[in-house]
Amino acid sequence: MSTTTLPTQTVNIPGRFGAYGGRYVPETLMAALEELELAYAVAQADPAFHLELDSLLRDYAGRPTPLYFATRLTEELGGARIYLKREDLLHTGAHKINNCIGQGLLARRMGKKRIIAETGAGQHGVATATVCALFGMECVVYMGEEDMRRQELNVYRMRLLGAEVRGVNSGSRTLKDAINEAMRDWVTNVRTTHYLLGSVLGAHPYPTMVRDFHRVISKEMRGQILEKEGRLPNAVIACVGGGSNAIGAFYEFLGDENVRLIGVEAGGRGTTLGAHAVRFNGGGSPGVLQGTFSYVLQDEAGQIALTHSVSAGLDYASVGPEHAALHDSGRAEYVSASDADALDATVRLARTEGIIPALESAHAIAECLRVAPTLGRHEILVVNLSGRGDKDIGILSRELKLQGA
Repeated sequence: MSTTTLPTQTVNIPGRFGAYGGRYVPETLMAALEELELAYAVAQADPAFHLELDSLLRDYAGRPTPLYFATRLTEELGGARIYLKREDLLHTGAHKINNCIGQGLLARRMGKKRIIAETGAGQHGVATATVCALFGMECVVYMGEEDMRRQELNVYRMRLLGAEVRGVNSGSRTLKDAINEAMRDWVTNVRTTHYLLGSVLGAHPYPTMVRDFHRVISKEMRGQILEKEGRLPNAVIACVGGGSNAIGAFYEFLGDENVRLIGVEAGGRGTTLGAHAVRFNGGGSPGVLQGTFSYVLQDEAGQIALTHSVSAGLDYASVGPEHAALHDSGRAEYVSASDADALDATVRLARTEGIIPALESAHAIAECLRVAPTLGRHEILVVNLSGRGDKDIGILSRELKLQGA
């Protein structure tokens, strides 16, 4: 492992967020990361890149997504006015498509014809496979076998779109292990292959680049709430696995100190190490995992701990380095919701608003259910509904055991 000094021509792209971030990778990947960093910097300065990106986000992905006032949920909870940012209505069913279109365009500019990716809940894998089909690129997606079992529908969708899904049976057979295998592939095929990383994780420039492709969420959210309410919300709530949807929802509000930013981690089924994925508030400690320095769940010997969440997309031992900096500075708050909380929130949202959220997003709804009744009726909460729950129907059926279902 090693660190690097940023090339002088791209110093405008931050490699660190306070103490966190950086570039801790094998020497064989340094040239690829520097190539990507430079390509991204050039693209950022090219109006034609933004014109094509904005066109695809609008006409292919379905942006802008609505900001929906949840009337019945607001009435039932009897407190703050609740809005839902409907990223679940995007093409492929989750916010992940924002980043995949952006990185797909970059890969094409770099002349890469083969794309690899990792996925936990499958939504990033589906979005990657979709973009590869759109651009005519070869696509290989690594996925832990436990996640393949939990997200069978998304595995089928990826294969239908033409992607090769490679199962990973090491470790806990979840997202961390899929990332390890994707990085091994990248080391071997770095000249021809772009690694389309799916969250604000990994070595620089990924955390910054992925965040930038998701900033559109909070840009739209800010304008929409000002139009509907004439003022900013009291709080924005989003679930946090790696943290891509949350940083996208938070970013344009970072300078608005009166807007609380609340990230919700996976509390799983208990506080014992291995039973949850809570990296903040005593769960994890600073360390290096998969190319970046951030909060990491590790045991007393410094080994990466196993994790658990009912939602595959939150089941990860580390978190994006910008979230680590926001946590330490106190600008964002990080709480957790248990598996039971998320399952209950899924039912509450389904039966009050007719919306079945992804289990990841249900963690954010769970925090909304807790906070909204404590606030006044003049206060406003916005929840980022990062994905839809079709992929989780099998889990919901097993876990909820609803009468008549």
